[in-house]
Amino acid sequence: MLGGILDRYLLREWLKIFLATTIGFPLVVILFEITDKLADYLQRDLTTPQVIIAYLYSLPDKVFLVLPAAVLFATVFSLGAMVRHSELSAAKASGRSFHRMLIPVLAAAIVATGVGVVLGELAPGATRTQLEMLGELEIRSRSSRNNFVYRAEEGWVYTIRSLDVEQQQMYDVIFDREGSGDYPTFAIQARNTRYNDSTGTWMLRDGRFRIVTETTGEVSFRFDSLRMRSLTETPDDLLVEPKKPEEMTYAELGRYVEALERSGGDGRKLRVVKELKIAVPVTCFIIALFAAPLVVSTPRATGAIGFAIALATTMLFLLSVQLSQAVGAGGLLPPVYAAWIPNLLFGMAGLVLLKRAPT
Repeated sequence: MLGGILDRYLLREWLKIFLATTIGFPLVVILFEITDKLADYLQRDLTTPQVIIAYLYSLPDKVFLVLPAAVLFATVFSLGAMVRHSELSAAKASGRSFHRMLIPVLAAAIVATGVGVVLGELAPGATRTQLEMLGELEIRSRSSRNNFVYRAEEGWVYTIRSLDVEQQQMYDVIFDREGSGDYPTFAIQARNTRYNDSTGTWMLRDGRFRIVTETTGEVSFRFDSLRMRSLTETPDDLLVEPKKPEEMTYAELGRYVEALERSGGDGRKLRVVKELKIAVPVTCFIIALFAAPLVVSTPRATGAIGFAIALATTMLFLLSVQLSQAVGAGGLLPPVYAAWIPNLLFGMAGLVLLKRAPT
């Protein structure tokens, strides 16, 4: 029955190593980073509490990256210790098969997978906050934005000198949409643009409207006020600055890739990165499935041998991830397949090893 003494014992030993790795590795990395950049932080007049709080925000990203390795180490060393001390043999003698012994380990790996998915969504925003607190990135304003370009739907491009969210106004704005075929090119300039909350529309004032077609040439006229139906973004929408792919969540990256491909860009590499946000956490389960029978097939899989198994497996997985990214970006395989190839290969190898493992 699941939850018995043996299950609790194995799960407790597994969790000890898992938590030690999950917490220990990021802390070591943080200490090295602080030591390396301490002089820069002192020049910025950052206090010790500020640095500590800033690095707490880096934990989601660091823990997300270390989770598969933590599952690997926990599985190798907890089961390896049971093999070395003949505890696994005693469990088999009592009528419990090796496959049954794996249930608590695989259940814990599934939980680690869920934690990885959550951390993968939290990490981009938390890392951005960390860099802002440490002065390595400019803090994004919550009330204004100056001199930026916004790419909207339907091919519209907004060039905006100044946006004031509190006043709900934009100044010196140019709206462009390049024509194609029978569709004309539009260019609208306005000195002032004000947003109306009640109607959800922008009113453009004191501007000029230019229409360029292949047949009639250019038509231009001035206007005192004008409403654009296609200008549907709110001031808050326009305030949001573009993010790098590593700063985006799974959904944000998906929308960015779709917009990039609509404008003619190549989104294959980013599609692989998007799928890896799910594939990497799932690796926690795949690694446990692969490592457990490997340990049973390797007597005395503790100490240097266990560490070598864990290190070699980690390096092999990282190499396969880099290779799959290159394959997906190059178009040799669809991005979704490329992102999941490492899990597929390790999962198949794990099933083969599990079938051959002495039960």
